[in-house]
Amino acid sequence: MTRTGHHRLRRVAIAVLLLAPAAGLLWVPWYAGAEPRLGGTPFFYWYQLAWVPGCGLCLLAAYALTDRHRHRDR
Repeated sequence: MTRTGHHRLRRVAIAVLLLAPAAGLLWVPWYAGAEPRLGGTPFFYWYQLAWVPGCGLCLLAAYALTDRHRHRDR
């Protein structure tokens, strides 16, 4: 793959990683139910709580994909 194609693919992956938490949390009708329960906690609450480390992992992966070395040379 050419360098430009690789760079574009990397930017798309970063965008998907940054948009996934927003899409997963802003589409409320998808998770606005009480079932399935996890340890007696309704789905509405544990789904949102599960996104806390999920957001952190998405941000970490997006940061790892950034080309930090290129910006140091400027």
